[in-house]
Amino acid sequence: MNIQIVLFEGFGEMVALAPYEVLNRAKENGAPFHVQLVGSGRSLQLKASYGVQVFVEEHLRISNRPDLLIVPGGGWNHQSIHGVRNEVEKGYLPKMFSEMSSLGTIIAGVCTGGMLLGASGILKGKKATMHHLATEELKTYGAELLNYRIVDDGDVITARGVTSGIDLALWITERFAGSQIAASVENRMEYERRGVVWQRK
Repeated sequence: MNIQIVLFEGFGEMVALAPYEVLNRAKENGAPFHVQLVGSGRSLQLKASYGVQVFVEEHLRISNRPDLLIVPGGGWNHQSIHGVRNEVEKGYLPKMFSEMSSLGTIIAGVCTGGMLLGASGILKGKKATMHHLATEELKTYGAELLNYRIVDDGDVITARGVTSGIDLALWITERFAGSQIAASVENRMEYERRGVVWQRK
């Protein structure tokens, strides 16, 4: 399973890199994952919201679209110059997400990364969750807000707040590689999953 985490100027460090580590630990424990950080544009060097600089080897593109794409948040609630709000205004990533979703890519938003999913149109009529400071704004995109840590509506998954990226990655591991591997990673990290996962049956 090819999993990508897309980075853009002003992305949140924890919401992007925590899932990256968890999913790679899952891979070490036998999950059939290939996990890759990709850039949102042609630049292969990106600066996160608190100044961490990350170099990637690939950029997001349709010809190399993943099975599952993780979209981190960053900057939305701070009204930052860079980050999610800027990416929504530019429109490039929402357009890419819409196209990838139509081609079968599962798209997951962490924290306010879900606002980019909303702007793409893929949350319209879907159940979703969001950081508590942005729930009313997400409703404007036609999503039905649920008060859960993780909301899995099949082809779109949303995770509520900054640290929920860890829980999202553990849920992805459980859904696609089994509960035993997820529990093994959780135990090795000495982490206890929080909140409730809502999943469409």
